[in-house]
Amino acid sequence: MKILVASASKHGSTEEIGAFIAQRLRERGLDADAIPLEEVDGLLGYDAVVLGSAVYIGSWMKEAQAFVKTKREHLGSMPVWLFSSGPTDPEGEHGPSDEARAELEDLVHPREHAVFFGAIDLDRLGFIEKRMVKAVKAPVGDFRDWELIGAFADRIADGLSREPAAAG
Repeated sequence: MKILVASASKHGSTEEIGAFIAQRLRERGLDADAIPLEEVDGLLGYDAVVLGSAVYIGSWMKEAQAFVKTKREHLGSMPVWLFSSGPTDPEGEHGPSDEARAELEDLVHPREHAVFFGAIDLDRLGFIEKRMVKAVKAPVGDFRDWELIGAFADRIADGLSREPAAAG
């Protein structure tokens, strides 16, 4: 079984989560490719997809939203897991809005949609982004919980181990 782990990431934090998930899947004996979403040519040859995006102003990045909309039929015919990365506050205020999350889930019917705390590194941000972080009083630092992310990858591996073998 071949798994695509694709991530839309503006500053690299979400892409690092995708790479971690793919590595964990490989450690569990699965064939997983971690590819930045903008480099994904298509879904042919993949039996399952793990799709993630950074969250900005309550929504996935535009390219991730467009990917889901244009590939929804193909995604709907295979096992799909979603993950969102972005909130850095304990209340999760900077995560996906309920409306944005429902729209994504209605399009592809994922087996699970996990939301992970993200990271804000001021050195990677531009002037306007720094001003936005200050304006919304977002905490700065790396808040990713690698144990939680690993548990998500393990649930994916467990779910795929119960799948019937792909028909070539």
